[in-house]
Formats: sequence, structure tokens, C-alpha cells
Amino acid sequence: MQRDMVAWASQLARDELAGPLPRRWAHSQGVATRAVSLAPVAGEASGLLRTAAVLHDIGYAPRLAATGFHPLDGARFLRDVHGSDERLVRLVANHSLALLEAEERGLRETLEAEFPLLEDRLLVDALVYCDMTTTPDGEPTTARKRVAEIVSRYGADSIVGRFIRRAAPEIFAAVERVRAAMGGAQPR
Repeated sequence: MQRDMVAWASQLARDELAGPLPRRWAHSQGVATRAVSLAPVAGEASGLLRTAAVLHDIGYAPRLAATGFHPLDGARFLRDVHGSDERLVRLVANHSLALLEAEERGLRETLEAEFPLLEDRLLVDALVYCDMTTTPDGEPTTARKRVAEIVSRYGADSIVGRFIRRAAPEIFAAVERVRAAMGGAQPR
């Protein structure tokens, strides 16, 4: 069943992202690949992590961008159109400290009300790790280089630039917690 869910998610993400946003699709594939390496950390939730990893940016798809805030748009699409598992939509909605960006956009209360953050910190951290150690082209990188790339791409004073600079200490801490859970090993 996990394999079916991951296959479904991969096809859905491909359908929504590959044509209009090929680079976003490459990133999503890279994030999903990172998730595979975290199976020892995720345990029974490894299929959920892999599914969330490939779907985390689906809200960027042009036809889904209702609010312009991709975590919220993607989670609503998965919940409302696909009736997806609550844990999945909550992971997508809250990936990579999205609450902080929601705050910058005046959407924090909406995001928190519709999609409360999961209490499984290691699973949340694992998705942060996967996203924040993958380049826009789907290649492995460090979290520090990824944050710097995001600031460079969006600009330090943009909503995304302000958010990512504010979130950086917690991103780095989440990455370190995942590394510690892996016994200090760098997941591939």
C-alpha cells in the first residue's frame, strides 16, 4: 500500500509540475530521493515521508495557486480534491517551517486552523531535511547553501527572503536533529 501511495503521489506531482514547472518537478524528485535515504529515521512513516516529499511543492502548480502560498494551496488541493490522508496534508501544509512564511503573508491563523502542525517532530524535521538539502535542480546540497540560494533567488527583502532568513536557525537545527537520529551519518 505504501508503494501505491508513493506511486500515486509521484504521478500526481509529475502531472501538475513537470510541464509548467520542470525545475520545480526536478526539485520534488530530488526531495523524494532524499526521503528514501531517511527510511531508518522515518520507520513505519517512511512511505508517508516519501509521499509528502514528492508532493510538498505541488501548490506551485499554476492551476492550483489560489492564494499564492504554495503550502496552503497544495494542502487544500490534496485534502479537497483527493481526500488525502490528514497527516499527509498537514505535512505538505507545514513543510519547511511554512508557519513562519504564512505569518509574513498574513496567513498564519488560516494555516494553523486548517492544518495544525504534526506532533511527530522527527517526521516534520525529516521533511525539512529533505527539502532544505536539495537544490532547485534536485541535487544534494547543504542546508546553509540552500538557504543562501533561496535568499539570492528571491532577494533578502522579499517575503520569502525575510521568511527564510528568520527560519534558518530552526532549519539548521532540524537538519542536525535528523543527522543525529541517523547516528551522525550524512543520509545519501
